[in-house]
Amino acid sequence: MGDDAKAPESASDELAAVWSALGNAGSIARQRRIADLFEGEDGAARFESWSAAHGDLLLDWSKTNVDAGTRDLLLALADKAGVAKARERMFSGEIVNNTDVRPALHTALRNLSGHPVCVDGKDVMPEIASTLRRMREFADAVRSGEVAAFGGGRFRDVVHIGIGGSQLGPEMACLALEPYHDGPRIHFLANVDGASAAQIMDRLDPATTLVLVASKSFTTPETMLNARTIRAWLASDLGDDGANAHLAAVSSADGLAREFGVPDDRIFGFADWVGGRLSMWGPVGLPLMLAIGGSDFRSFMEGGHMMDRHFREAELSENLPVLLALAGIWHANVMGYGSRAILPYDHRLGRFAAFVQQVDMESNGKSRRMDGSRVARDTGPVVWGEPGTNAQHSVAQLLHQGTRIVPVEFIVARRGHEAGLAAHHRMLVANCLAQAEALMTGQSRESVARDLEGRGLSGADLRLQAAHRMFDGNRPSITIMYDRLDPYTLGRIVALYEHRVFVEAAIWGINCFDQWGVELGKVLAGELLSCIDKGRLPDDRDGSTRGLLDSLMS
Repeated sequence: MGDDAKAPESASDELAAVWSALGNAGSIARQRRIADLFEGEDGAARFESWSAAHGDLLLDWSKTNVDAGTRDLLLALADKAGVAKARERMFSGEIVNNTDVRPALHTALRNLSGHPVCVDGKDVMPEIASTLRRMREFADAVRSGEVAAFGGGRFRDVVHIGIGGSQLGPEMACLALEPYHDGPRIHFLANVDGASAAQIMDRLDPATTLVLVASKSFTTPETMLNARTIRAWLASDLGDDGANAHLAAVSSADGLAREFGVPDDRIFGFADWVGGRLSMWGPVGLPLMLAIGGSDFRSFMEGGHMMDRHFREAELSENLPVLLALAGIWHANVMGYGSRAILPYDHRLGRFAAFVQQVDMESNGKSRRMDGSRVARDTGPVVWGEPGTNAQHSVAQLLHQGTRIVPVEFIVARRGHEAGLAAHHRMLVANCLAQAEALMTGQSRESVARDLEGRGLSGADLRLQAAHRMFDGNRPSITIMYDRLDPYTLGRIVALYEHRVFVEAAIWGINCFDQWGVELGKVLAGELLSCIDKGRLPDDRDGSTRGLLDSLMS
């Protein structure tokens, strides 16, 4: 081995040595079948050894091609990359977002421990608690009818106007917790496409509609255009005073919100150390609180807080976010799988994959390390998904027989909310477990041929059919199982994925809390909008953009 046999002399040398050993482990794993890891004496206990739990929330990663030695290497990777230290810096309010020069304290929004969280020596928890009280008082008053529509009577509908982090989280959560809704109906307006606003205005009655405008800066172009459109819709029926009485805002720009007409006592702000995609634990979650009430919203927060405690306190080897992240690192960086699919076998998690897509891809879609140097390996994989069993009739073909291997994360409840439809849930769970098993085991040409022979096929017909019907298997999956999708469980699952993204970022050495990659498009969009409004072609654009603008304006 020559120089490679020397003991590492620094933390970076130690980290490089672990990566190198993982590369060797990957070469071995490519020659091994996952199903073989379940054989023999060790295989019989593999499920118990490769699963971890937080109460009823179970993470099973036994159907990944990771043996005991590789698992030890992955845990060593987390250790050498300083995951524990990075975790403590985040929870302690240190500056972990180095380009924006601020902490990342979304966890403080759900901190129910009573312990202080300090930023620049000041405990931020009293302000967070005060905002939460105001949110609950407002939500309770709307739900009870104490805060009434301009003409009297209850608000029957709420329109939440936001985009990205101001919309995906609360929309996902409202859909997920639909069985707990006992407040006004919640609608979300995000897309700047006029069709979205038209649907809202066509279907709802302005006289009984409350409008929440969610924009930290109160300048987000898409959100503010939608907000102006909906406010004009309110005013056309209620007048300016009536329109203002139907407004509330989630924003830190109090002055701009007031200028828009939002009453002072209906402006709910949050600090700049809460990123948009991680913000639904505070005022951005107001539509969820309006839908399910303050008590269930607190249960949602408790779930997130308890996952925070687990993430902060549990050993790495039993730590759900760490294990989920290490599986992701193994698949993305060692096995070379550039994508991951999230398939929730829970209809109400229909927007969960889209939510995680933003949390993951906006956070970890980076090519520079914290110090500005280029990363040495791939970062954030492409995240996508679809609810099961729909996925089985759309994307599963590629997952089972496609040329690209896509690790799958299955999410499923042990029981559903609909007691009278238990047969549906049994079939749902059976399909989920069957998909995971089929991905791993596949179906050999020989077994297909035997089946076809039993049906009377032979010769060339049999060989052709067998070639098309066999599939290799040996495709990894992870299963996350819980008792039932309630507010507490949803809180844990959301926090689990938030922390998974953080751990992967810490291992890659990137900043998962900024998003500079989206800024240029915003600037260019503003410039091009000016050209469209003025009906002139710009001189400083490429031929394609000029040609498309010319076609648009001709």
